[in-house]
Amino acid sequence: MDETVAEFIKRTILKIPMTKMMTVLKAWDFLSENQLQTVNFRKRKESLAQDLVLLCKENGVSLNDAALLDIICEDIDLSDMEQFKSSFKKILQRALKNVTVTFRDAEENAIWIRIAWGTQYRKPNQYKPAYVMYYSQTPYAFISSSQLRSNTPLLCQALTIASKHHQIVKMDLRSRYLDSLKAIVFKQYNQNFETHNSATPLQERRLGLDINMDSRIIHENRIEKDRVQRVTQEIFGDYSQPRLEFAQYKLETKFKSDLNGGILAEREEPLRCLVKFSSPHLLEALKSLAPAGIADAPLSPLLTCIPSKGMNYFKIKDK
Repeated sequence: MDETVAEFIKRTILKIPMTKMMTVLKAWDFLSENQLQTVNFRKRKESLAQDLVLLCKENGVSLNDAALLDIICEDIDLSDMEQFKSSFKKILQRALKNVTVTFRDAEENAIWIRIAWGTQYRKPNQYKPAYVMYYSQTPYAFISSSQLRSNTPLLCQALTIASKHHQIVKMDLRSRYLDSLKAIVFKQYNQNFETHNSATPLQERRLGLDINMDSRIIHENRIEKDRVQRVTQEIFGDYSQPRLEFAQYKLETKFKSDLNGGILAEREEPLRCLVKFSSPHLLEALKSLAPAGIADAPLSPLLTCIPSKGMNYFKIKDK
């Protein structure tokens, strides 16, 4: 089986709600009843999808078979999405009389939602709407910043109920670039993102070296450079990074000193400070630091964990 077909089937299976997985697979009628009985449907969805793909390979699945599965899923998705739209709109309109909700279907089983907020006594403000990108069958929604932050809890409640999830995941992650946010949330880093640097990557720019430099020093520099490149690639990969503009760290710590007494030693409130790293393309900038000789390799985990943790807001406190 072609790997492209395998990947397509895997992605299609991942779209299917677990509650409807068996129904869809039986409707597809490609895997036998005996094969389905060997599958552990209590596994995590990623592992389950991998097991089902292996069974499909055994049966010699074709692109036409994969397309049929996609059609069956599409019928389910359309039904679920219409229910979501109706439920979401009713929840907001019951809670808030003056509100306008508009939907537009997007790619990849996603939907754009435009919400113009009003109040009990004022009509919706069409000039300052909020925008939401919701992905069906997932507990994730991407919400634009809004001046009416007081409505955010109501918005999240409507998303949670309409999507039939126990909760919509709240993440300390912000960016103006939706594709990068999606890549971090859905762990899809290996794609091309718009970069914001010159034609020559920072790590490839050369500093002037003394022509008469000792060859042993050059050899040592080469070994160190290779180590730095290897460590950097292990941490960041060999692909372009999702685009974020900043990372913010709030630190709260009690003053510690071996010396007795002093004004700070008697202070009960913790010391607080805020550190913010900003760049037009922060993760690419961090990736370039060690190869450019600006920082040691590896970088601090507090800087390199941003994509894996799905955060660019951190609070650091004493243990």
